[in-house]
This record gives sequence, structure tokens and C-alpha cells, in this order.
Amino acid sequence: MVREWVVREPDPCKPALVSTTVSSFALLVSPSANRVYARTAAALTVAELGVLGETVLPGRLGEVRPDVIAGVDYVTFEGDLDEEALALVANVSTAFALFERVGEALRPVALRRLDCLDDDLLTILKYQGKTNELFTKLLLNVTVLASGSADRMLTDRLHILDPLCGRGTTLNQALMYGWHAAGVDVDERDVEAYAAFLPRWLKEKRLKHTAGTSRLRRDGRTLGRRFDAELAVDKASWAAGDTITVSVAQADTLETPTVFRSASVDAVVTDVPYGVQHGSRSGGTLQRSPLDLLAAAVPGWATVLRPGGAIGIAVNVRTSPRAETCALLADAGLEPVDTPAYRGFEHRVDQAIVRDVVVAIKPE
Repeated sequence: MVREWVVREPDPCKPALVSTTVSSFALLVSPSANRVYARTAAALTVAELGVLGETVLPGRLGEVRPDVIAGVDYVTFEGDLDEEALALVANVSTAFALFERVGEALRPVALRRLDCLDDDLLTILKYQGKTNELFTKLLLNVTVLASGSADRMLTDRLHILDPLCGRGTTLNQALMYGWHAAGVDVDERDVEAYAAFLPRWLKEKRLKHTAGTSRLRRDGRTLGRRFDAELAVDKASWAAGDTITVSVAQADTLETPTVFRSASVDAVVTDVPYGVQHGSRSGGTLQRSPLDLLAAAVPGWATVLRPGGAIGIAVNVRTSPRAETCALLADAGLEPVDTPAYRGFEHRVDQAIVRDVVVAIKPE
């Protein structure tokens, strides 16, 4: 079943937010070193703001559109936005600066971001095949916004799983938000690289933490290695036990429900290999088709997802067409989200890759 619309009604048990006057805003889109991504950033921002309007801010955002002010590209919109709503806008993946439009003037609006760690956690690692950090943040945002945890994203430490985590871009974005992160990857070199990088980074930042690697065994079998770390954003948080955890298993992604407990994560977020990659070696054979990989892996991913949780997958529509990917998720008992805003993320990466975002919800 394809879900055609997602609208959350106000909770009568919660006090209503104080209404504010409808204002006009201009969002300055963050520059990207990737020129191809920069050309599509405004359109992706429009779609991401549209997701906010469809989920946690229904009826609060007016028309969102690209605009040019004094020769500079912005995304403009009107909205009835209080402090909490502005905090949600502040965490839009490309939000570089936000202004309220007052006549011909632009008045800066402070951005209250979730980010609790230095941003070089995301940018310092450079390697071939790394997913653009802005897109990773977008994928995480729109997945959580579709889930039953959307109204907790500003207040709680959510649990995020990337079952094809590579060298950990998604994991690090979750940590940036102060959320717990977990990952699975079959490539021993990638897991070792992450296990070497994160403790070194934490030491350089002088953050309280523990970290270590151990053998990963289940049912008498050795699956691979496991890296676990626990950290705090400051000494007071560490002393109070207010910590953030990250766990990465070096194992086949089909082993995800063996490694992590059922119904233990709020969202599954992953960037599926766009061609011949190393996502799974089921039966000792390299899975060459992304759709075959998803068909084999999604049921297990759904097992570790809490009811009401969401799965967000970045796919290359040349090898994993949107309709086929949605059908595959539906076959696994999930409800694909196919609303207007969620259909606005398709964009070109290069000649061989046209990337899209497909999101589905686990029924409660």
C-alpha cells in the first residue's frame, strides 16, 4: 500500500503553541563544494521545507519557492512560526542563514540548531564515494519527519541505524544531532577506518568517551568485529550519565536483525549502493543488483525498526526505479510515503546516477 498523504493532527493532550503573526522569510542556502549538488540545492530545499509543511508544521508554511534577492539565490516562504517551528526550520539541511523579510530589508533570525559537536566530524574525512554531507543530513531529516518520532526530534536522543554505513557519514550526522547511532557494513576496511577515526577525533576535541573493538559472535558463529563508543558533549553531561552511543558491526547487512534487537531504532537511514558494490554477500555471492539487495535486506531492517518508525533510502533511479522500490518496501509490510513533497527529491548526481529518496513507515 502506498501512503498518499501524511498529516498529523494536533494532540489534544498537549497545550497549543502560541500563535504568531504570519511573516515572510528568506532562507539562504548553504554553499556546497560540489557544484552539481549546488545547482539542485534550492529545489531540494523547497522539497525539504515541503516535508516540514506536510508533517510537523501542517498549515503553518505558505508557498515555498526559489527566489533571487539582490542577485543572491534564496528560498522564500511565508509562515506562522513560533520558536519551536523556527527551530525545525533551522535544521533544514541547507539552512545557512535565515532572514525575516521586513519591507525591503532582511532581518537575521537566529538559527537554533541541534548540532552539538564540531562540524569537522562530518567534513574532515575525504574519500572516494563519500556521500555529500548536506544530502546525508537531508535524508536523515526527511526520514525522521515521516516517522512517529518527528515530534521528539528537537528534545530526545533518537536511535538511528544505517545498515550499509560505509565509513560512517550517516552515523556522524546522527551524532551531530546528539542521537544514538548504529551501523552495519560488510567491508572490514571501512569499519576499521571508522573505528580508528572516531576515537582519534574525540581525543583531539578532548571529549569524555570510551571506545573499543571486540569480536562479534552470534549463535556460536563469528560474524566479524564490532566497534562501540560512548561519548558526552561536555564533562557535566558525562558526570550526569547523559551520553551518546555509537555501535558499528562488521557483518553482512542481512545479519542486521541478528546484531541489533527487534524494535530498537526510531529510523533506518541508508544510501544504497548505486551499482556493483559490497552491500551483501549472501551465500558467498556478491549481490550485484541494488533491488535484489533491498529485497533480501529490507525485511530484516524492518525487524529492528520500532512501530511507527521510518526507513529512508537513497537510490539511483536508473538501477532502482522509484515505483519498484516502493513496491518492494510495501511487500515487506511497510507503507511507502508518496506525497507531493516526498516526490520532490529526484536530482542528478552524474551521468550514470539520478538520485532519489524513498521513505516508508512501519505500521503501528
